Amino acid sequence: MFDFTAFQDGAIAFLVAFVAAGLFTIAFKYIYQWVTPYNEKALIRQGNLAAAIALAGALIGYVLPLASALSHTVSLPEFAAWATLAGVIQIAAFTGVRLVALPDVKARIENGETSIGVYLAGISIAVGVLNAACMTA
Repeated sequence: MFDFTAFQDGAIAFLVAFVAAGLFTIAFKYIYQWVTPYNEKALIRQGNLAAAIALAGALIGYVLPLASALSHTVSLPEFAAWATLAGVIQIAAFTGVRLVALPDVKARIENGETSIGVYLAGISIAVGVLNAACMTA
């Protein structure tokens, strides 16, 4: 038999978690775009595939640990702390790659070099997977 009360309680918890994760994702996207040396919004509107791939990878790399945090935390403040840490780690990874391995990333993304977009996306997703795995302890 369908337990509507249990469903209602679960649905409310789902909505709170989904909205919180969505808000953190939006905040991450804006902070990430602020940190990058190129304007993703303008480049993507112009059809720059490299910028779109890099941003998509960063978002995927960020939501992977969010999903882990949602599965392993018991309160909204705890989730918020893990979500914040995940964002800091993603931004630090991009900054490290930009400063050490790809000092010319701005020009290469703006020129639409798809290989750099894929490389950045791969780094972001790899960092996200490791970040998510570390949250399971």
